[in-house]
Amino acid sequence: METGRHQDDPKNRTRLRWRSRRGMLENDLILTRFLDAHEAELTDEEVDALTRLLDLSDNDLFGLLLGQKEPEEGLDLPHVKALLARLRQA
Repeated sequence: METGRHQDDPKNRTRLRWRSRRGMLENDLILTRFLDAHEAELTDEEVDALTRLLDLSDNDLFGLLLGQKEPEEGLDLPHVKALLARLRQA
């Protein structure tokens, strides 16, 4: 059995959900709905992508979620772009 996976650690799952609660209601709604529907199936790579997105300010995150901007620099990664596509559909 693989160890250290995000899904195997309830504390990591709780921490991710807590970090997804944002000051901007629109971000909060998008992220909460997404996690309600998909949290149990997220891969470690998707969790990494979400963690990177959660490091952004609310305004920057909202622009990415709406597709008003695209990921740059450290976020311009295939797994981040794939998760953004899923979040934009949520």
